[in-house]
Amino acid sequence: MSRRKRLTFWGADENDDSLVRSVMDGRKTVTADAVADYYNPYGEYGDGSYAPGDVIEVYDGKQRLRCIIKATKVYTIEFGNIPEEVWRGETFSSAEAFRECHIRCLPHLHLHEHFEMVTLHFELLEIIALEAAP
Repeated sequence: MSRRKRLTFWGADENDDSLVRSVMDGRKTVTADAVADYYNPYGEYGDGSYAPGDVIEVYDGKQRLRCIIKATKVYTIEFGNIPEEVWRGETFSSAEAFRECHIRCLPHLHLHEHFEMVTLHFELLEIIALEAAP
């Protein structure tokens, strides 16, 4: 691949950049996805298959480059056993809050206790655009 990998953080709608802002604020340091989805690209702004050491461009829902992150760890977890570093890194107050949000946000998946998810841990390298352009 001759360009950096890309990742998009989706909000409630295309104008919701709250997840990207939490990355730029240094609060969000983890994201999680279903194993089956993690390793598949999802369009021009989502490459999937992120691995430790990857430098990744982060886009908002309107496909605007907002920041650059570096993948530090990638590992699989079970939905019924969310490690503290994952729920805290996802900015939740507890594992239960993590589970409740993901059940709401991923209604097409049957998220049961043994459902496997991949966690991508990252560090912020550079902020490109603090404010979303109108």
